[in-house]
Amino acid sequence: MIFPPRLRIPAEVVDIARRLEDAGFETWCVGGAVRDNLLGSDNGDFDLATAATPAEIQRCFRRTVPLGVEHGTIAVLDRHNTPHEVTTFRRDVRTNGRHAVVEFGGSLDDDLARRDFTINAIAYHPLQYKWRDPLDGASDLERRLIRAVGEPDQRFREDYLRILRALRFSARFGFEIEQRTLAAARRNVDGLRLLSAERVRDEWFKGIETALTVGGFVESWTSIGATELWLPEVVKAAGRASDLDRLEARDPVLATSFLSGDPRATLSRLRCSNADIERGAAIAEYRDGRPDAN
Repeated sequence: MIFPPRLRIPAEVVDIARRLEDAGFETWCVGGAVRDNLLGSDNGDFDLATAATPAEIQRCFRRTVPLGVEHGTIAVLDRHNTPHEVTTFRRDVRTNGRHAVVEFGGSLDDDLARRDFTINAIAYHPLQYKWRDPLDGASDLERRLIRAVGEPDQRFREDYLRILRALRFSARFGFEIEQRTLAAARRNVDGLRLLSAERVRDEWFKGIETALTVGGFVESWTSIGATELWLPEVVKAAGRASDLDRLEARDPVLATSFLSGDPRATLSRLRCSNADIERGAAIAEYRDGRPDAN
């Protein structure tokens, strides 16, 4: 893939980067918006990574919100009160499969090297119009491939949620998961038991909302054993998934309830609200009353 000469970066993001750079702190655009724009998707929600510490970020801006100071992330509010995430360059010190303890003071390359997949480890300088791609993520974008950064087993053991993220990205973009990465995901699937229900729910719901097809997304979870661990009541039924794919907007509670043999149990396990659990039960009651739904 040949990088474009420039990306269209929102003026507010450029202003934040300029102020940090003027204060002497190297600052780059990173993350999903860089990836999406390279894929032709107009995502303007750019995150910034910087050499400034959280305290230094807060000194540079009058209005900030400490989103996760222990992880180096500060939200800077622009004149429209829109938050923009700015995170200090980090390196992992210790991980337990759910969360990482990080230290600040690394380089951009250190920060990119701790990310999950190569397609998410591309950086763009919004002032100098430079690209940084030490892990060859652009080639994987071109090859339509999800590949773990570094050693796949280690990457997943640092945070088992990355297994579900690989499935979501694959289903969203229609990318294949690289063989070593997929094999490592299968070897480490039992680690998904360590995750909180809220994190699993968020990945499942995002996957339903963004997948090219719901059926393909459910199949990817089932193929590595994630469905058995977290969603044993989910029914693998192509007809039901096809019904969901015809909807203009995907409601994840509706989709989960439509696919589950016991929506109340599934949604309760995922720590959904009482209102969503009751709605799911009502959806199943309606579904089971339709002779063509099974």
